[in-house]
Amino acid sequence: MLARYSDSHGRPREVLTHPGPQGSVLVIDRDAATRGDRRLVAHLAADEPPVNAAVTCRDYLRHRRNRRCRPLAPEDLWMAPPNEDHHHHRDLDEEDVGEDPRDRHRRAYRLLPHVEGIAIPDLRWHRLPAQGEADDPRADDPRAGAPRVGDPRPGDSRPLPVSLRDVVAALESYQPVRGLTARALVRHRHDARLSTAALRVELQRLDHSPIVLNRALREAVLRAIDAQDISLSEITIRCGRCKRDERGGVQGDTSWLARRIGLRPEAGRGAPTPWVHSDVLALIARRGLGISPREVELG
Repeated sequence: MLARYSDSHGRPREVLTHPGPQGSVLVIDRDAATRGDRRLVAHLAADEPPVNAAVTCRDYLRHRRNRRCRPLAPEDLWMAPPNEDHHHHRDLDEEDVGEDPRDRHRRAYRLLPHVEGIAIPDLRWHRLPAQGEADDPRADDPRAGAPRVGDPRPGDSRPLPVSLRDVVAALESYQPVRGLTARALVRHRHDARLSTAALRVELQRLDHSPIVLNRALREAVLRAIDAQDISLSEITIRCGRCKRDERGGVQGDTSWLARRIGLRPEAGRGAPTPWVHSDVLALIARRGLGISPREVELG
């Protein structure tokens, strides 16, 4: 048993460990009364330090509102943890070389130890400030909208810990960040001085989330408009998102499409979102563009 808590409806729940295949450890969240509704929080490899289970639980409970754990599946009890098959990588014990990934503001992202309290350091992604960031003109512009993920923070000169998902959103690309994360988890799997539990959970959530990047979908929509002489309204009508004007005519709800593909911000937001639900992506791809969703899914 790792912890007990009450959910938003006051029902008692508990987080515990369960032995997995090949000496691995499952971290499970379940209903404390019925022992049902079991959710997989993390699947830790056999060579991870035992303390990582407690660190994973702590991080899980800390971010209660953002939990996205899938139901525990029967195969979880016999399949090896994900991301452990690393024979296809190059020598994973070598340090990665090359430049840090950079976003559109030219700020770099790097994996660094993050110390909080007296716990052992967590391996986390950090955002490094770009040169000249302190002189960002947005700081004195009251008309500037709310910053999107990765926008500059004037005067912030220290590395800022950010989630793996935030880095992917800032770059609007899964690679090379996902690959660097997987390699780092393997490289530090025997390091008892550095916890990788939180980073491993972030990678698992990214891999299993139904919310995906919309960049390729946006590019496909814009290509269709240029090449096929088709409008946003027609694409939207094909998706079944229609509205009527004052004369009763049918028009496509273009604002819906523009928000889904990251051309316009959601209501109350200062910038477009880089994310879209995979079901919506499939709808726009199949009905709106007449193509396979695989053609607009980023790997």
